[in-house]
Parts: sequence; C-alpha cells; structure tokens
Amino acid sequence: MTSHLRTYSRNPPAQRSLARRNSRFVWLLRPVAPALCGLFLSLAAVSTLEAGSVSGRVELRDSQEAAVRKHMDFSGVVVWLEPVNGSPSPAPAGAAARMVQKDKTFTPHVLPIRVGTSVEFPNFDPIFHNAFSNYNGKSFDVGLYPPGSSRRVPFERAGIVRVFCNIHAAMSAVILVLNTPYFETTLKNGVFQLHDVPAGEYSLRFFHERATQATLDSLTRRIAVPDGSVTLPVVGISESGYIVIPHHNKYGHDYAPAPDDEGVYPAVRK
Repeated sequence: MTSHLRTYSRNPPAQRSLARRNSRFVWLLRPVAPALCGLFLSLAAVSTLEAGSVSGRVELRDSQEAAVRKHMDFSGVVVWLEPVNGSPSPAPAGAAARMVQKDKTFTPHVLPIRVGTSVEFPNFDPIFHNAFSNYNGKSFDVGLYPPGSSRRVPFERAGIVRVFCNIHAAMSAVILVLNTPYFETTLKNGVFQLHDVPAGEYSLRFFHERATQATLDSLTRRIAVPDGSVTLPVVGISESGYIVIPHHNKYGHDYAPAPDDEGVYPAVRK
C-alpha cells in the first residue's frame, strides 16, 4: 500500500487562509486608522478649547483686623461664577466636605460647597462640642457629641450658613452653599483661579464675611469666559460698615460663662 505524503512549504492550508483573511482585514483598517486618530485629536482639541480659566486677585480695604492691616492677609474671600443661561446640576451623590473642630476652632473658617454636599463635623478636641446654625441658609443642630466622634449634615439649598458651637461662644464659621461648581477661596495674597470653566457668559460674585451685603452686591458683574484663560483686574473689597453682632446660643439666649474645659461636661467626667 502506497502512502501519499502532502507537504506544506510553510503553514497548513487553514493557517494560510486565516493569514490571508487577517491581511485583508488589516488592509481595510489602514485607511481608516488615520481618520480615527484625526477624529480623536479633534475631539480632544475641542474639549480643551471649551474649558477656560478665570484668575484674579482680591484686596481687602478699610479693615480693622490686625491680620489684614499688618500682614496683608486677604484670604477667605469666596469667588464664584453663576452661568447666565441655565443652572449647573447639583453635586454628585455622596459629595462630602469637612469642617474640623480642633483647639476650639472651626477649620476652615469659610467653607464653600455645592448644593447637595454633606459636611462632616469631626471633633478632634479632647472636649465636647455642639455645632449648630439657626440662620436662614440652613438650620441644624447636631447635638452634644464627644471627642473623637463626628456628625454629618446635608445642605440641599443655596445660602449662607453661619455655624456656631452651643458650648463655646467664640467658635464660629461660615458655610457658603452654592448652586455652581465654579468657585474658589482666595489665598493669603488674595489670588484666586477658577479652572475648567466652559466658555460662556457668567455672573461673577464675591462673599466676604466682613463686608456688607450692599458692598458685595456692588461687586457683582457679568463676564465672558473665552475658550482660553482670562485674568481679571484687582478687585477691592471694603470692610467699611461691618459691625460685629453678638450671637446667641441655640436656644436664643445669651451664653453662660465659658465652661471649665478641665472639669466636668454633661454626661461625662474627665
């Protein structure tokens, strides 16, 4: 019986057929790939051009604060942009910020957040605290809570929230709840920069704790944000007319004498 051997120069027929199909597939992609690359580059360029930045500097004037007069500390001013057409969506689900209580101080003293953000109030002091607010921006009372614990408060609408401690009268802070993602707080030198701002028309607004509402309203202006960056002229904010108004505790009464932090707190003995 004669056996017949079939030899192949390189690969079996199935592999040669697959190779031919693959080569035709690659050949078909060759003219498409440059077009796709060009499309991706064009989209990237458009995305880059659509986002601009707004920068500037704030100067505080007519101040009685030593930090401003002696050290030129212009920090803590909130600058934000509100779109003229339409409203940005609220903060994404789960958005959170933090205002620490340490050394009988709220930090940061001024905290800007988006509508829909929850704020944690961790107590890093070895004493009890009771953060609260009874102002129109947001009324809340987290109650008395011990060292090492925290409380969370959601903020669902825009407004100015003035925060105090029901135990320590000297503790205060401000939470500015904004219906926009385009905001920043000035540095010590007064500089601010807003990033990733889509091109369009905006209302530029300011908040400073020691400025009257009339002063702040007079600084509001409409600006056009281009595809690139824009630098604004220096903005002067006067503290003239600012009056410190003593606040009450959460019950609307005057504060009792300051507690002895080395002694006894309600429901706890040190």
